[in-house]
Amino acid sequence: MVTVLERIFGVAKPLIAMCHLRGLPGRPRHDAPAGMDGVYSAMRDDVLALQRAGVDGLLFCNEHDLPYSTSVGVEAATAQAAVIGRLHGEIGVPFGVDLLWDPRSALAVARATGAAFVREVFTGVFDTDMGLLAPDFGELAGYRHAIGGDEIAIFTNVTPEFSRSVSGRSVAERARGAAFLGADALLISGPQAGAAIDLGELREAKESAGDVPVLANTGVTADNATEILATADGVIVGTHLKIGGSTWNAVDPHRARTLVEVVRAARTRD
Repeated sequence: MVTVLERIFGVAKPLIAMCHLRGLPGRPRHDAPAGMDGVYSAMRDDVLALQRAGVDGLLFCNEHDLPYSTSVGVEAATAQAAVIGRLHGEIGVPFGVDLLWDPRSALAVARATGAAFVREVFTGVFDTDMGLLAPDFGELAGYRHAIGGDEIAIFTNVTPEFSRSVSGRSVAERARGAAFLGADALLISGPQAGAAIDLGELREAKESAGDVPVLANTGVTADNATEILATADGVIVGTHLKIGGSTWNAVDPHRARTLVEVVRAARTRD
């Protein structure tokens, strides 16, 4: 059976690389003098470096838009769509969209840009540093259908960063519920971007999700990727691919190539 990951990326256990856009209009970190050309230029450099390294997919995200919000403005969504649109002719691998922490806006941008998947929180209730997250998966799935986006895969984070579950339900229960409700892939995260995941939580989710793939969403490095991929169905990596291992820096081509080699070797072992 071809999994959703193999359908999108063409391989089992894909390495999906984060593409962190610089601050977007309306957010405190936006560089107004550099404008959208500055956002586009920096993003283009990262995208080309990641593709040359051989990653299997890209995930565009407004990571620099601190402090995050549970709903982004129209200006952020349109700015992200505009950057991806300008890059479209140079994107040679499948890509996804994330707009922190707004799944509806992520779906809208994904539909406008031709993204294959979105990453956000679609299930559960969480007490977070951004406020209460209580997404309505039914409404969001209906919205996806209404905008003609049924082919956009939903990657939902069952252990979101900066948060704890209000319900107190176990990771296994949350993973089982998200899989039953129709999520296409489940994500396990550490406490923040770049932070290591709990391998126990990864195994819990994997054992409970049935045929739904489970990916490690933060904290993957060249040193731990092989161990993580012994359980995970893929990895999403941002911080480790940056110069000096800092989330806010540009992509380091050497780090990217090294991780690609490690992931390919781990995939071959399976």
